[in-house]
Amino acid sequence: MFARQASLSASFLLNLVKSIEIAAKIANMPNTRRQFGLRLQRLRQQHGLTQAQLAQALGLSPSYLNQIERNKRPLTPAVQARLREVLGDTARLFDTDDPFALVDPLHDTLVALGQPGVSMTELRTLAGNLPQVAHALLDLHREHRALRDRATALELQVGDPGVGTPALLSPGDQVRDYFNRLGNHLPELDDLAEHRFAELGLLVGHTAPRLRQLLADRHGVLVEVHAAGGHEKRRFDAAARVLHLPGYLRPGQQAFQMAAQLVLLEHADLIAALIARAGFDDPERIALSRIGLSNYFAGALVMPYGEFLRSAEESRYDIEWLAHRFGVGFEAVCHRLSTLQREGAPGLPIFFMRVDRAGNVSKRHSSTDFHFSQVGGSCPLWIVYEAFNQPGRVLTQVARLPDGRRHFWLARQVSSGPVGYGQPRKTFAVTLGCDLRHAERLVYARGIDLRAESAVPIGPGCRTCEWSDCLQRAFPALPRLGAVVR
Repeated sequence: MFARQASLSASFLLNLVKSIEIAAKIANMPNTRRQFGLRLQRLRQQHGLTQAQLAQALGLSPSYLNQIERNKRPLTPAVQARLREVLGDTARLFDTDDPFALVDPLHDTLVALGQPGVSMTELRTLAGNLPQVAHALLDLHREHRALRDRATALELQVGDPGVGTPALLSPGDQVRDYFNRLGNHLPELDDLAEHRFAELGLLVGHTAPRLRQLLADRHGVLVEVHAAGGHEKRRFDAAARVLHLPGYLRPGQQAFQMAAQLVLLEHADLIAALIARAGFDDPERIALSRIGLSNYFAGALVMPYGEFLRSAEESRYDIEWLAHRFGVGFEAVCHRLSTLQREGAPGLPIFFMRVDRAGNVSKRHSSTDFHFSQVGGSCPLWIVYEAFNQPGRVLTQVARLPDGRRHFWLARQVSSGPVGYGQPRKTFAVTLGCDLRHAERLVYARGIDLRAESAVPIGPGCRTCEWSDCLQRAFPALPRLGAVVR
C-alpha cells in the first residue's frame, strides 16, 4: 500500500514540476508585472495578524487588502510606507535575490526527481514570485520520501521476522522534522537572542558570569555547580529556585545551560506560541519541542547570529577556532552552523548529524533540503564512522549518493560527561556536510581533490541502498518501485 502511494506521489510530483516550469517561464516573460500579494500574505501570517487586523492597522478596508493579497490591486508607495510603520522591516517583500532561501532546496529536489534542467533563473523566479508553490513542492517531496521510508520499514519487518519494528514517526522525529521544515532557522528566537545579547552587554566567550548574576537578580535563581555532577547537564529545582550544573562543563557550556533556563523563565509565552504554531498538543511532543526551542535560544545567545556568522566566514568555517572563540564545544558549533539561514544574511547551507558506533542517529538537522533517511541502517563507507577510530582528528570525504548528488563531509569524534579516570562518558561522532559546489568555502577542503569523479559512493544502508556494485554490501537491496540503479 505504501509503495503504491509513493509511486502515485512521485507521478504527481513530476506533473507538478512540469507545471512549475511553465509558470516560471511565464513569470520571466517581458512586461510581466511583479506581484507581491502572496509575499504580503505570508509576511502578515508570520506576524500573527488576520487580514482584518492588518487592514485596520493600515487604515484600509479588509476587502481592499484582500485584493492586494490576490494581486488585484497594486502595492502602492503609500501602502508600502504604512506597512513599514506597522510591520517594521518589509525588505523581504521586494527581495528578488532568493527571498526565502529556497533556491538551493528547490534545485536539490528537482535533481532528485530527475529534472536537472530547470535553470537557476527560473528557480529564483519561482522562489521570489510563487513562494507558496515552492514550499508546496518541497513539502510534497518530503511526504513522498517519508512514504518511501515507511514502505521500506514495513518491507523490512515483513521480510525478516527477526527485525524489530522501526520507529516510523516517533515524537522526537516529528519535532526534529518540524525544525528541518523551517530550514532549522527560527528568526524569532535568533532576533530575540541577539537583542538580549546587546541589551545585557554580554561579551563573546564570557557570558556565564553575567547570566549567573541575571538569574539571581531577576528571578531569584541560584546556580550551583557540582564537581561530581552526573550526565545530566541541567536540572532546575523550581521549588528551591536552584539551577544545578555539573562541574565538567566549560564556562561557555555553563552559559548555554543558563541561557536555556533563562528563556523558559522570561519568554515562556513565545515558546508556547511557537509550539502551538507547530501544531503540537500532546505532552510528549510539547516537552521535547520546549527543550529544542530553549536550546536553540541558548545557542543563539551564546553565539549571536551576526558575530557568529562573521567569525565563521572569516575563518572559513574553522569549527575548532570557533569553539575556542565562543567558549563552547565542537558539537555546539556544528549545530549552530546548521541554523544560519537568516533572510538577507545566510550562511553556508549545512547538514548536521550525530551518530553512535551502532549507527543510531540521535541528532539530524539541516538548513537545506537534505533528506535524512530514518530506516535502512548505516553505510560503512561513510566517513563519520571512521571518526571513532581516529579520535581527536577531523576527517574529510567527498561522497556521492545513489541519486547522483555529491557532498563534502567532515567528521570528528566527540565525548561528554564526567572527567577523570574510570569515569563513563558518552561518545558520538558528529558530521557536517554541504553540497560539493560549496566545499571551497570550508577551510577543511584545502588540498582536497574536489572533482566529482573522486567522490566515494555511499548510501543509506544495504537494505535500502541502490548501488549495485558496492564491494562493502552486506545484504541485497529490497525491491522498490521506481528505483534507479546507477
